[in-house]
Amino acid sequence: MKILIQNAEILDPQSPYHQKQKNVLINNGRIAEIGDKNYSADKVIRAEGMLLSPGWFDLGTFVGDPGLEHKEDLDSVSKAAAAGGFTEIAVLPNTTPSVQTKNEVSYITRGNDTRLVEIHALAAVTRNNKGEELTEMIDLQEAGAVAFTDGLKPIWHTDIFLKALQYLQKFNGLLIDHPEDIWLNMFGQMHEGVNSTMLGLKGMPRIAEDIMIGRNLELLGYAGGRLHMARLSSGKAIDVIRSAKKKWNVTCDIAVYQPLLDDTMLADFDTNYKVNPPLREKSDNDALIKGLKDGTIDVICSGHVPHEDESKELEFDLADFGITSLQTFGANLVSLSKAVEWSTLIEKVTVAPRKLLSLEIPTIETEAKANLTLFDPKRTWTFDEKSNFSKAKNSPWYGKEVTGKVVAVFNNNKHRIED
Repeated sequence: MKILIQNAEILDPQSPYHQKQKNVLINNGRIAEIGDKNYSADKVIRAEGMLLSPGWFDLGTFVGDPGLEHKEDLDSVSKAAAAGGFTEIAVLPNTTPSVQTKNEVSYITRGNDTRLVEIHALAAVTRNNKGEELTEMIDLQEAGAVAFTDGLKPIWHTDIFLKALQYLQKFNGLLIDHPEDIWLNMFGQMHEGVNSTMLGLKGMPRIAEDIMIGRNLELLGYAGGRLHMARLSSGKAIDVIRSAKKKWNVTCDIAVYQPLLDDTMLADFDTNYKVNPPLREKSDNDALIKGLKDGTIDVICSGHVPHEDESKELEFDLADFGITSLQTFGANLVSLSKAVEWSTLIEKVTVAPRKLLSLEIPTIETEAKANLTLFDPKRTWTFDEKSNFSKAKNSPWYGKEVTGKVVAVFNNNKHRIED
C-alpha cells in the first residue's frame, strides 16, 4: 500500500530534509520518495502545518504486565502508545514477577519484528527491585534487555549501586536510577513547602533527590561506567548534572508533565496530581525548561504510570503515585514548545533515547525503513473514555480538551492513521 504524506515539515536532524516542507511517499513499509512532486498513492494525508519526525521513543513506561495486568497490559499499552505517537517504548521492570530472568525479557520482547509499537525491556538491577541482591545482568543483556534499572524504585543500597556500575562495564551497559532517598521521603505525599504545610500533608523535600544525585555522581566518578538518572524534578539537581557532564558519562531525563505542573495544583487534593517525584515549585519548573534548552536534560519521557480507579479514588494519603501519560504526551510537548524549540523537543524523544540504549536510530531519507510519527500541533481533541486506549484514566487532563494530536505512526510495515 502506498501512502503519501503531503507538505509536512520534516524534523529530523540526521536528515538532509530537516526543517523542510516535503511530500513523503511510503510504500511497503519503506520511504520510497521524498520531494515536491505529488506522487501517486492509495491514500493521501494532507499534512500542512504538521510535523513529521522519526518515530517517538519512550524511555521508561510502566506496564503492569506480567502480574499487574489490571493496571495495564502489553496490548493496551501498545494501543495507547501508538495513539500517543510512539513507535517504540522501553518498559520498567516493576512487575510481578520483576523483569529479572531471560523468560521475562523474552515475554516482553517477543514479536517485536512485526509490532507497530516495539517494546524493549529494561531489566531489574536487583532481584524483585528490592535493592539487596544483583540480578544476572550479563544473561539479561544477552536475552535482549536494553538497560538496567529498578524502575520506579531507587537503587538505595550504596554497595549494590557501586557493584552495578562496575558489573555493567563488562558490556558497556547503561545503569538507570530514579534518585530518591527513601528515608527522607517516607510517608511523603507531595513537595515539601508552603503548600504542603497549608494542606497538612507530609512533604517530600528536594534534598531527597539532590542527596542521591550527589551520591550517585560520587560513585560514578569512583567506579566509572555509564549512568542515566530518570525523572528529575529539582532545580538544584539540574544544576549539579550540568556541571557533572563536564567530567563524567552521565545523562538524565524528565517526565514531560513535570515542567508544566506545580504543587499549587494539589490544593483540591486531586490525586491525579500525586506523582513521584512530586510536582514542585515554579522555580524548579523554570530550571527544567532551562535544562531542556541548554542540553543538560537529554531525554523527555512520558512518565506513564497507569492505575485502576481503586488505587486513585481514595483519600490523598492512601492513593498511589502516578499519571497515565502516553496519549497526552504530544499535547504536553505543545505546551513545552512555547519555551523550547520543536527541533530540540523532537530530538529528545527520537534520537537521544535510542542513542543512550545503542539502538538503531531511524531517519527520514529515501529507501529508509518507515519508522515515523506525524503530529498536528494545532489539532484539538478531548481525552475521554472514547479516545482513551489505556486501561487507566488517572490523568489531570482526562475529560478535558487538549491541543496537539498524533495523526499517524508507521513502523514495521504497519501503520495507525487517525480518522
